[in-house]
Amino acid sequence: QVQPVESGGGLVQAGGSLRLSCTASVSGNIWSLGSMGWYRQAPGDQREFVAVMTSGGATNYADSVKGRFTVSRDNANRMVFLQMNNLKPGDTAVYSCNVAAMRVGRPITQCWGQGTQVAVSS
Repeated sequence: QVQPVESGGGLVQAGGSLRLSCTASVSGNIWSLGSMGWYRQAPGDQREFVAVMTSGGATNYADSVKGRFTVSRDNANRMVFLQMNNLKPGDTAVYSCNVAAMRVGRPITQCWGQGTQVAVSS
């Protein structure tokens, strides 16, 4: 079983920065981790993609965060990070970590964390 756990959310003024962290807790040694990334959901909206990094280091970002957010990962410690700079009130949302967990002979399992709240005041 793979369980992502997020931390680092909070309240910040517009223009400020926050760094989110996510640790994938792994039960047993039969799982390997593929892409790790972030999604967000604002009140009344659907969950939307924010950023992702593959196990090989390739990255992809939503247009709305390009140039402001940076995703990175620490494979040895099964962690993924999201550095958020120049935050805007529109970035206010619950940010959730997503991890693609793989086992030999099994389909990829998408694992989700509980989420961490980010609030940006104007």
